[in-house]
Amino acid sequence: MKILVTGGTVFVSRYTAEYFIKKGHEVYVLNRNTRPQSEGVKLIECDRHNLGDKLKNTYFDSVIDVTSYNETDVKNLVNALGDFGKYIMISSSAVYPETNPQPFTENQDCGFNIHWEDYGTNKINAEKYLMSKIPDVYIIRPPYLYGRMNNLYREAFVFECAEKNLPFFAPKNKKMQLHFFDIEDLCVFIEKIIAYKPDNHIFNVGNPESVSIEEWVKLCYGILGKTPDVRCVQPEINQRMYFPFRNYEYILDVTKQTEIMSDVKPLSKGLQQSYEWYRNNRELIIRKDYLQYIKNNLI
Repeated sequence: MKILVTGGTVFVSRYTAEYFIKKGHEVYVLNRNTRPQSEGVKLIECDRHNLGDKLKNTYFDSVIDVTSYNETDVKNLVNALGDFGKYIMISSSAVYPETNPQPFTENQDCGFNIHWEDYGTNKINAEKYLMSKIPDVYIIRPPYLYGRMNNLYREAFVFECAEKNLPFFAPKNKKMQLHFFDIEDLCVFIEKIIAYKPDNHIFNVGNPESVSIEEWVKLCYGILGKTPDVRCVQPEINQRMYFPFRNYEYILDVTKQTEIMSDVKPLSKGLQQSYEWYRNNRELIIRKDYLQYIKNNLI
């Protein structure tokens, strides 16, 4: 197949492009060529907001849109495409209001979420536009994505704490649940959508079970053969100063996902693979000042 992946140079989009190349497909990536390209991709060097006729003469069996964040993003791309088969958008679980009953299901109303603010509502508007214009569009709503090529300072931060033999400072509610999905599992799911053409067009995706903050930290430390000294921080301190996730617990219902993809990677295995990638790519991590804040204020 000819597959177009928007982005293609960082985490989700880069892993997606390389995954489908390894599967033998002809993969085009759309980006401004400001970062190194993956081996084997066909680069379309352009800003997605100024595409002109660069896409009009190529038929894509599938468009995998990883880098759309609002209605303008999807509108500009759709209007620039010629003929294509499926359109798959990576949306977000941020489209669900925090007031909805949990676990969130695909048939719930979407709306403003106080924890995600405009990010969630912009994704909603992008989804609505696509569903009004493209009959064969698929919307994927993941929780926190993790795994190989994750350059965000999430599991990498915990790995660094473990390497430095630091105690781990967790929010006071260390039992707060986090919901994850491995990047490879996301690509497997996209592949199944392309192959099976399911009747449902909106999917929550994620591991069958959530995990508490404390359990997640123990798993990360355990990759290095260590046991964390988890210390709870008082709630009056903003947890985003020392911890990589918002003070917001949510869980997705992934029943529809499991109907077409029953097996997912255990979190322990995915974290092991993430650590192996991190060890060889430390310079790619986008670090925040958590460690400095901890040193100055918590230790």
